[in-house]
Amino acid sequence: MKSLRGCLQDFINFIFPPSCPLCNARVETHGELCADCWTSFNWIDGAKCIHCGFPFASSFDMSPNMMCPTCAAGKCELDLIRSACVYDDASRAAMLPYKHAGHVQYARFMSRAMIWALRDTDIAPDIIMPVPLAPRRLFQRGYNQATLLARPIARAFGVKMDLDSVSRKYRENMGHKTSAQRAQNIHNVFTVRHPDKIQGKKILLVDDVMTTGATFNELHRVLVAAGAAAVYGVTFCRVAHTV
Repeated sequence: MKSLRGCLQDFINFIFPPSCPLCNARVETHGELCADCWTSFNWIDGAKCIHCGFPFASSFDMSPNMMCPTCAAGKCELDLIRSACVYDDASRAAMLPYKHAGHVQYARFMSRAMIWALRDTDIAPDIIMPVPLAPRRLFQRGYNQATLLARPIARAFGVKMDLDSVSRKYRENMGHKTSAQRAQNIHNVFTVRHPDKIQGKKILLVDDVMTTGATFNELHRVLVAAGAAAVYGVTFCRVAHTV
């Protein structure tokens, strides 16, 4: 016999049949993508950098511990990073409406994909921390897109989100800036307000997209200075020019 929750879900599905959030095609479960939309994304599911998850071409003959040039040069500060897909035309078509036009329903399939992207890791974070927005930016947008992604990830790991230990100053948008300009722009924008909640903790940072990694690197700097034991990162998509 079905539970009350199961019966309620059947009723909801009858009134509002599950549909793909991107194209409205019928699907089995609310929030999942249809087959056509799923295959349009460049999912990172093959050979990749063991440290930051940068995707390598499938033709590469590489060892299981291969690193990308950035990580091999020690320029990636985080202990581990994973991303669900490459930032390209398909992911951009979902990311921009999600981030700037209030299509918050996309967070469901994005967060699922991010949990999937962490499947090959053995991280055990104590804290899930969405990358903070400056209060001015949060007021303008009305929501923090990283927080919406972080909530299901926190449930999957069985740990709490931390939304108040780190604050962020407002800076101009970093779009179309070089790597060096991004690093300069993000420097000193984060402040650890509650170091007692950070000390000795393993922290998983959550964001929507990684471009150069400057935001993650700066957060790593201030969190480690506050006593964090490890800092990981996960995003829905990342800029990556595969060869």
